[in-house]
Amino acid sequence: MQRLFALRWLLVVLALMLAGGVIVHDVPLDHAVVAYALILLLAAILPQRRALVMARRAATRAPTAWPDTGMKVAVDALPQPCFIIDRRGVTRYVNEIASQRFPSVKPGDPLSFGLRPPALLEALDRVSGGGSAERISWGEKVPTESWFEAHIAPMQLPQSRSAAGGAPNFVLVSVRDLSEQHRLERMRADFVANASHELRTPLASLTGFIETLQGAAREDPAARDRFLKIMQEQAQRMGRLIDDLLSLSRIELKAHVRSDARADLGEIARSVAEALRPVAAEQGVTLELDLPEDPMTVVGERDELVQVLGNLVENAAKYGMEGERVLVSCSRETAAGERGGEWRLSVRDWGPGIAAKHLPRLTERFYRVEDASSHLMKGTGLGLAIVKHILNRHRARLEVKSAPGEGATFTICIRAQDEETAPEIAAAQ
Repeated sequence: MQRLFALRWLLVVLALMLAGGVIVHDVPLDHAVVAYALILLLAAILPQRRALVMARRAATRAPTAWPDTGMKVAVDALPQPCFIIDRRGVTRYVNEIASQRFPSVKPGDPLSFGLRPPALLEALDRVSGGGSAERISWGEKVPTESWFEAHIAPMQLPQSRSAAGGAPNFVLVSVRDLSEQHRLERMRADFVANASHELRTPLASLTGFIETLQGAAREDPAARDRFLKIMQEQAQRMGRLIDDLLSLSRIELKAHVRSDARADLGEIARSVAEALRPVAAEQGVTLELDLPEDPMTVVGERDELVQVLGNLVENAAKYGMEGERVLVSCSRETAAGERGGEWRLSVRDWGPGIAAKHLPRLTERFYRVEDASSHLMKGTGLGLAIVKHILNRHRARLEVKSAPGEGATFTICIRAQDEETAPEIAAAQ
């Protein structure tokens, strides 16, 4: 402003000097008019030129410091974590979802303080320099294995579009968490691979024995009887695997449907124990019950709960046979100030136990503890996965406690219901 003021006074002085030259020194009038016109033209052009240069410099060197309210409202409405970054890489706004998911990114700090993947920062530099929108993805190993995808897009304000030379005022970075999608894809691939592997073994056995019976053992009655028995066992194993796969699929299809049926856990436990006593006797195991006489009412499908308890009791009898006994017991626990509480139905064996490293993975599909008993029993590896999915549908949970040499205890924890707590539970549902 001071330079502009001085320039104007200089032009005034030149005009006065020109007027004095015309009067005192007899400068020709036409020359004076031309010079005076040039002075007026300079006085009109120079301030405008300087203002245009200053505006361009301001738009190029000093980007808008903070986004306006409209930008913030729009970013807050997006369903994923979003950041507004200026051309220098400084974070100017973080929506609520982003602040919860990435608390290390703060407004006023460079985005690189909280998000350090090289691919993301390189894409941000390109877009900030005037490049087009980009989409990149990356993975992280700590603290847990995660996958993310980011969309980096320029945000150009209309009033500065021509002055900024193509560089955006801001850059919008939106991040999607793809971890669950990647896990599901990997689980699906593992499921197909494991199912194929489980089916391949009995199929190979059947094929081999059929070829043997058609060839060398065609006229050998003893070999034929032995091979047919093995073939029957392999066919039954395939049948159990297919039945478990179909059962798991049916459970997953209705996982979101809440049951409104009522079942008595005590009656279910007694029924399962009676049905599995012959199986336990074959393993040299005695089934014992310690159940209350009063009804143990819960909300749930009886057939599905029978399947849950049947799996647990059968596993305890097979894998805990060294302990020679399995105890099915039940207790009711109520927290302070809580009505109804929950039933805790436990299946306890005194077998070899399970190492701690295996406990978190017991309910995974096809997962087996690698020991001699697991190969001897030849289970499908789907029993506990079915248990987990059924309990999830019933809003219940499975607790497992075990240690090598101390046996194992599998406990079903499910919300109790009786005449007093039924209205309360119905309201919660």
